[in-house]
Amino acid sequence: MIWFSIFFFLSGLCSIVYELVWLRLSMAKFGVTTGLVSIVLSVFMAGLGGGSWLAGVLVRRHGDRLRISPLRIYGLLELLIGISALAVPVELAFGSRLLERMTAGSSVSSATFYLWSGAWLALTLVPWCACMGATIPVAMFAIRNYPKGEPQRSFSRLYLANVIGAVAGAGVAPALIELYGFRHTLYVCAVLNFLIFFSVLIVSTARAHDATAAMAVVCPPQHPAGYIERDNSALLLLFTTGLTSLAMEVVWIRMFTFYIGPLVYSFALILVAYLAATFIGSKIYRIWSRRHREHESRLLWVSLAFLGLLPLLTADMRLPIYRILRVILGVAPFAGIIGFLTPMLVDRWSSGDPDRAGRAYAVNVFGCILGPLLAGFVLLPWVGEHTSMLLLVLPWFGMGILGNRKNLPARQIAATAALLIAALTLFFFTKDYESLYSDGVILRDSTATVIAAGDGMDKDLIVNGISMTALTPITKMMAHFTLAHLQQPPRNVLIICFGMGTTFRSAMSWGIPVTVVDLVPSVPKLFTYFHPDGGPLLSSPRAHIVVDDGRRFLDRSREKFDAVIIDPPPPIEAAGSSLLYSREFYSLVKEHLSPDGIVQQWVFGGDHADRAAATRALMDVFPYIRVYQPLDTTPGLHLLASMRPIPDRTAKGLVAHMPAAAVVDMMEWGPATTPEEEFELMFSREISPTDLIALSPKTPALQDDRPINEYDRLRWVLLDHVAASRALP
Repeated sequence: MIWFSIFFFLSGLCSIVYELVWLRLSMAKFGVTTGLVSIVLSVFMAGLGGGSWLAGVLVRRHGDRLRISPLRIYGLLELLIGISALAVPVELAFGSRLLERMTAGSSVSSATFYLWSGAWLALTLVPWCACMGATIPVAMFAIRNYPKGEPQRSFSRLYLANVIGAVAGAGVAPALIELYGFRHTLYVCAVLNFLIFFSVLIVSTARAHDATAAMAVVCPPQHPAGYIERDNSALLLLFTTGLTSLAMEVVWIRMFTFYIGPLVYSFALILVAYLAATFIGSKIYRIWSRRHREHESRLLWVSLAFLGLLPLLTADMRLPIYRILRVILGVAPFAGIIGFLTPMLVDRWSSGDPDRAGRAYAVNVFGCILGPLLAGFVLLPWVGEHTSMLLLVLPWFGMGILGNRKNLPARQIAATAALLIAALTLFFFTKDYESLYSDGVILRDSTATVIAAGDGMDKDLIVNGISMTALTPITKMMAHFTLAHLQQPPRNVLIICFGMGTTFRSAMSWGIPVTVVDLVPSVPKLFTYFHPDGGPLLSSPRAHIVVDDGRRFLDRSREKFDAVIIDPPPPIEAAGSSLLYSREFYSLVKEHLSPDGIVQQWVFGGDHADRAAATRALMDVFPYIRVYQPLDTTPGLHLLASMRPIPDRTAKGLVAHMPAAAVVDMMEWGPATTPEEEFELMFSREISPTDLIALSPKTPALQDDRPINEYDRLRWVLLDHVAASRALP
């Protein structure tokens, strides 16, 4: 049995890495949208559940006719999983090119594109994920053929090893990606899957000499001794635990982003905390089940409900807790009980039968599919994080309060009542970061919680707890400095990321059509909060507001633009942000740029490696680059890029190219007193792109496969970060 634990540890490690990398590759090919992320995660879980169910059925129907060791069948599944690491990137790239050809020259709606991309993702991922899901029923069948296999609790053993492997995978994935990139990280995991396959061949060959084991291969799968037919209540509970736990993960990300930031390491922290606590809970179950009859008490369900509300306390602004501890203390207790319950329910319902275990696991996974969809598209947009948490734990309160009350000890009644009172106290008296902006406007949608707050020039835009931008002449200059450098008067402009709408407002002052793309539906709705005079601009026939991912919009559009202005959301290290700084993205932008067009890329913050990587990526696509520091001391850069030389105009020459309304808009907030002085300030802050690269000469260009800006922890550890972040020359 030790072999199975090792195999499932490595398999769990690889599976979580595959899920994270495949999600990111899908985002690069089909768009960084909430809908796309939900599709990928749902397809992944659907494959796991379908494979588990199908494998269980096949074992039940055909297990008596097998002429090959079930252990070797398991090995073949691991071989196929390893092959998926090589096949999926190719399939995703082919699907992206196929959709591009299908939509060329046509107007395709967002819903239609979702349908096509979702169908291709399902066709690509479901077969491989089904192989992952099939491993547990097949391994359980193999375990029953060996002495001391402990078949009645085999699911919990495999589940335990798989979960601790997933913990390791979630922890090492960022380091592997930083060192090797996405594709080579997949290759590392493929090698591990191939190692499992060859190890299984060796083990199964040794086992083949055992005549008893060989005879067991052809024996029909009988129920183990002591098996008792159970009712289906365990299946309902498994479905509910899957739905609740995965829905809560979505809510946790919204709740804790304010404290831990929108970084890949922050999301990994939530995942590791959840999986590690799940492992501990599963381990406790393994020890507990040796001496106790498997059953659940109403106190357990009420405890689960209470702990499900614990993140409301650890996310309370008034509680002085270190930000990482907020996540661990909020997530781990609930996840620990889930780790205890899931294997207990599967073991209880299956009693070691691979078919029943496969069905039970599939039911749990089905709940995991629906949970994120319920949280992301229903609960969070309609009721927000706080109430969502209460609604998700209500089933467990119902189990504890309305369950069997016969012969219930007085102590258990008192404990249940105390937990219920404590839970209600948590709900009604805790406050999250939104309480800081009680005087502002709060909007919610399937993508984010968006807050507009403040007065005058101190207004703030907060998305999922992160401040996005401010009312600053920097965002005005993104439009005016770029458009004034064009050789001919601009005919149109594309702005990627709406923010407060300042750049959109400035571009509209040029009297040209302006297209703005933003990922969050609620952001453009707050435009008039930041610019009270902006109502007529939104209703203008020249304004085109598109809610979509910037790359996905460009993939679907065939329009050419005289200027493309890119203002990615901060910080530069934010998860997914590299897809708006990468060489592949700039190549896509080039296809939509007119021959004399100019791209303006805003780079905010980061260290020397981040800035060098982004600059190299831009220089790899566009031969002419100019770089300027902003008008104030903000740690950012304006990068102008074009396929043709950017005109070397004087400040007076730039002003001469501007409409009168644009000049008025540019000078609204200064800081200079004349438009010529405004441009002179920009010219005085020009720096050489080669100087930027020289500060980190070994850093390669930022690519979709090497998101240098997002994965930087090893760089921070191995290098002197103080030296790496010193001021620009």
